[in-house]
Amino acid sequence: MIRYATLGTNNLENATVFYNRVLATLDLHPTPFSHETFYGHKDAPSEEVVLTITLPFDGAPATRGNGSMIALHAESKQQVDAAYEAAIAQGGQCEGAPGPRLDYHPRMYVAYFRDLDGNKLAVVHFEPVSDAQ
Repeated sequence: MIRYATLGTNNLENATVFYNRVLATLDLHPTPFSHETFYGHKDAPSEEVVLTITLPFDGAPATRGNGSMIALHAESKQQVDAAYEAAIAQGGQCEGAPGPRLDYHPRMYVAYFRDLDGNKLAVVHFEPVSDAQ
């Protein structure tokens, strides 16, 4: 199981504004530091980080991974829609509008986008079994 994910940025201030607005839709809250921002659930212990946005520690430019993607959990289709809309409103690039992906999974509802540094993210909701039938 993955503990948390980290994405590099070349502009921490802009990335933090972007992610503050996008991740608020998923009830994830920021804890800023000088070279990175942690995101986790508000009332969770500090070690329960979900995503970190950081300036690369080696000082080299942050680059996106080709074929890499981070998928974030959404509690509802509405959260998927809200996260996607927030990302696009902040200058993110569409990589797949919100909707069902029946060819991937019959209960999957997902949106895909790239952040300001070109990192690809998905926001995913799976309908409960009883609702999907």
